[in-house]
Amino acid sequence: MELHFTNLLIVVAVGFAAPLVLGFVPRLRLPSVVLEIVAGIVVGPAVLGWVHVDQPVAVLSIVGLAFLLFLAGLEIEFQKLRGRVLKVASLGFVLSFAMAIAVALVLSGAGVLDHPLFVAIVLSATSLGIVVPVLKDAGEVGSTFGQLVIAAATIADFATVILLSLFFSRESSSTTTKVLLLGGLFVVAVLVALAIAGVEHSRRIRETLQRLQDTTAQIRVRGAFVLMIGLVALATQLGLEVILGAFIAGAILTMIDRDEMMTHPEFRRKLEAAGFGVFIPVFFVTSGVRYDLNALGSASTLVHVPILLAALLLVRGVPALLYRPLVPAGRTAVSALLQATSLPFIVAATAIGTSIGVISSANAAALIAAGLLSVLLFPAAALTLLRRDPAKRAPMDSPPATPADAPIHAM
Repeated sequence: MELHFTNLLIVVAVGFAAPLVLGFVPRLRLPSVVLEIVAGIVVGPAVLGWVHVDQPVAVLSIVGLAFLLFLAGLEIEFQKLRGRVLKVASLGFVLSFAMAIAVALVLSGAGVLDHPLFVAIVLSATSLGIVVPVLKDAGEVGSTFGQLVIAAATIADFATVILLSLFFSRESSSTTTKVLLLGGLFVVAVLVALAIAGVEHSRRIRETLQRLQDTTAQIRVRGAFVLMIGLVALATQLGLEVILGAFIAGAILTMIDRDEMMTHPEFRRKLEAAGFGVFIPVFFVTSGVRYDLNALGSASTLVHVPILLAALLLVRGVPALLYRPLVPAGRTAVSALLQATSLPFIVAATAIGTSIGVISSANAAALIAAGLLSVLLFPAAALTLLRRDPAKRAPMDSPPATPADAPIHAM
């Protein structure tokens, strides 16, 4: 079969142009993912009709989705998920998911959406990949407040990926079977992690990796890619989702590759360059190309967008009240806004949901539109509140001045 690359050329050109255009307007603090999706809608069948999703675009888009979840797994900081941080963040997600189910049932009863469990899972997610850069820009990554938000986003990412794979995989296996398959995937993942950790104890292998890591071999990057694709392939063979295998691969790499001796400090930067420079933009632009703008055009669907945006803020924002005794005054609202920021998972989940028929294209369009608005509005509002906040940051290693500013690990 003859392949044509015209569609892929336009997609990658859009992926290149989106951040470049934003670069000319540095005061416009807009994540490039928003412009990539919007530009994909414009060049796609819904508007100009320049692009349709053919085989080359579809394959690179799936790899981009896998890479996105792989890098999300790589963002997990397991050393910070302990003690009071883990307890409060976990309790926050439990509260969030319970609220999400209640909200989804109300929305279902009102005829807004079907399949309450699916909607609850989608509403419970947070975009860790967007939240972390915002906190870094604000200088809050090391603060009590910042670590709580990151921990909450991490747990939300991990839990929603597992729940989606467990209840809404493309395979029609029973839930019990999926639990067993999920357990099997985790067992294999643990064995792979132990095997890699054991192999790296070999001095000869370690020296060989160091010799090849910065040559044209780029051996560590190739190894990471093998790990990601291997677990993606295993997940799909077991009837689970691509996103689960990729996310677990990133989490494994986070656990086993701590590089305490700083022998390969550029490794993760290279992975981000490969992901965000090549594959991930293809996924987001393609998501825009596939976006059903006509479904969003109806008045009833448009009304759903602010409702779903409010649902995101309610479900992910209210649990931030649990942080009030632990963070400086005024940071609760900022936490709520950041935790309610969600888009990549919504895009991935609705793609799965529409393919298995648990959500209509109109409702998927409304959810993605709400996610786009959350990324446009919530981080900007959070940064505005932080700039106005006179409270000094409370690093985790600083002595507590007041009970509200006390480091969590000391409590």
